[in-house]
Amino acid sequence: MLNRFAKELIENWRLGLVASTNADGTPNLSPKGTFVVHDDTTIGFADLRSPGTVENISERPVIEVNFVDQLTRQGVRLRGQARIVSPDMPEFAKLKKPYIAGWPDLADMINAIVLIDLSEVKPICTPAYDAGAECDALRQSWMERIRDINIKHSVSEAGEC
Repeated sequence: MLNRFAKELIENWRLGLVASTNADGTPNLSPKGTFVVHDDTTIGFADLRSPGTVENISERPVIEVNFVDQLTRQGVRLRGQARIVSPDMPEFAKLKKPYIAGWPDLADMINAIVLIDLSEVKPICTPAYDAGAECDALRQSWMERIRDINIKHSVSEAGEC
């Protein structure tokens, strides 16, 4: 189900925007930066600081995740059933290994692994391509924009996290 483009996108960018549904039916959108491709039909992220998302998933497990290459404006929209694998479950220790390898400084903060069994994978592509934009030109343009933003912010006050 996941093609090479989708796998490389997730592995290179890691940041996925997870959409779950709150109890009152309103959307909950939360960025997660620890995504791992487990196989062709399963991705996951480490629950580090995700109480709202995890609570939503435990009650309403259908979620959507978007990944976008910020430079080319291409991406994937993934939909599936999420499930929470907690530390007391037998599969947790094995599943945790790629998260520890990728983010060793965060290993002690992992509360659970959220696995998503994918049911749908769709491409995301900016309308700029419909107007004749080319991938390399978009990449170059956005790299210049990022450089300009970095220069601008290096001389201003840094925001707090």
